[in-house]
Amino acid sequence: MKLYFYGADKEVTGSCHCLEACGKTFLIDCGLQQGGDDEGGRELPFKASQIDFVIVTHAHIDHSGRLPLLIREGFRGRIFATGATCDLLEIMLLDSARIQEMDAELENRKGRRAGREEAQPLYTVQDAENTLHYLTPCVYGQTICPAEGVSFTMTDAGHLLGSASVTIRLTEGDVTKTIVFSGDIGSPNRPIIRDPQYLTTADYVIMESTYGNREHDRVKDYREELAKIIDDTLTQGGNVVIPSFAVGRTQELLYLLREIKEQNLVVHHPNFPVYVDSPLSARATNIYSGDLTGYADEETVEVIKSGYNPIRFPDLRLCESVEESKMLNADGIPKVIISSSGMCEAGRIRHHLKHNLWRKESSILFVGYQAEGTLGRRLIDGVPSVKLFGEEIVVMAKIYNFRALSAHADKTGLLRWITSFSPIPRRVFVVHGEAEAAGSFAAALQAMGYQPMVPNYLAAYDLLTDQVISEGLEPSDRPSRQKKRTSSSVYARLVAAGRRLLQVIAHNEGGANKDLAKFADQITSLCDKWDR
Repeated sequence: MKLYFYGADKEVTGSCHCLEACGKTFLIDCGLQQGGDDEGGRELPFKASQIDFVIVTHAHIDHSGRLPLLIREGFRGRIFATGATCDLLEIMLLDSARIQEMDAELENRKGRRAGREEAQPLYTVQDAENTLHYLTPCVYGQTICPAEGVSFTMTDAGHLLGSASVTIRLTEGDVTKTIVFSGDIGSPNRPIIRDPQYLTTADYVIMESTYGNREHDRVKDYREELAKIIDDTLTQGGNVVIPSFAVGRTQELLYLLREIKEQNLVVHHPNFPVYVDSPLSARATNIYSGDLTGYADEETVEVIKSGYNPIRFPDLRLCESVEESKMLNADGIPKVIISSSGMCEAGRIRHHLKHNLWRKESSILFVGYQAEGTLGRRLIDGVPSVKLFGEEIVVMAKIYNFRALSAHADKTGLLRWITSFSPIPRRVFVVHGEAEAAGSFAAALQAMGYQPMVPNYLAAYDLLTDQVISEGLEPSDRPSRQKKRTSSSVYARLVAAGRRLLQVIAHNEGGANKDLAKFADQITSLCDKWDR
């Protein structure tokens, strides 16, 4: 039984972990790297055709965004996820594919003039459509047995509609191990979805640590604070621009804005207009407006039973066309604009920032995690100006970081989740957090008597012997994200070859001493040749 770490290790995006047991090799998530993590993700660090199946914890692209690449590279197994996650994946993967194609086309327009080689998208819309055929819906609490000796159940993680923690049971001979993958753990008391559910039994836990070194703002009623920002900004004649993840965060904001309007909390502008400027957000909002049985919290269920749509209200407009989007900054009417992407790395939000960042009367309101290296993170960190579409834009607008609305549990929430296990797990692998956050959270666990480990990318662990097989690569040893994509891609091939070598070594355990000695001599000779 071996565990491999293929993404979101000492960083936040690109979640991908692998289990090898019972004669099967399978993935838990296959996410896309984003922001400062986006280089080196164009090649998989394993052979796609050798993966038997995939379990997806939730639909966010940093957990699912390389599924079409997996299909493109030869994977033909089932992809297990909750029903709601499957619904969301259908729109999110197609949207991601369109972005991949548009990015490649834009790069090629510039590249042709410079005489560069033709760039290829990471995957195409056709690849995304092919991926949908392999989706296999599950329900919370259902025991799934995808292979002999392997079973798993999903539990509501309270992070996104359909998000799950996954409990996997592996049996080889007379040995059974229980491994829990937390997925992304949600904060309690958030709109629409239920609070995270707690688990009690595991030998090993792989858990996220996005906010492992800090707490969220303690706001008695964040509706009042949000309403005040809107009221003050509109009074000054500015726009409230909210970079928001199209799926999950946007719908939660609409729920809160409906309540704010119903309670008349925006005193001077009670009928303020709200524009959701994202085709993906519009499609996701339609899913959130459908049947939420088994996913919604009690409060949302009661709203639905009373005959109201919990995320619809007067003065709400969903913009899909480019023409509608352009008019939002041309009509001069103060408004709330919710647009993706949530980290400001792509999409229409960059146009709204271009038109509003320089206006001191406008406000930019962040309501989600901003990964290192993203435009959103730079704005929160207080950069005086940014470059958008070739133009330098001075930052004069008010910047708010509204952490009270985070979809991730803070340090207290993470500790509450892990301390629900009794007895404590044999080991806790701390992932999905920047190195500082993951290290800080691991230190807190160690002080409480746990045995934490913060694995590197490409690390490997033997669950039967409870030993590290490979230390993997420290962030400083990984290919520089400033290098050209082609260089990074070739290095990724080399790393993948090294990963395979470790697997071959593990498979030869117990072989004849003569053969093992010969194998060791060959590896030593190769290392001597290239250790320069």
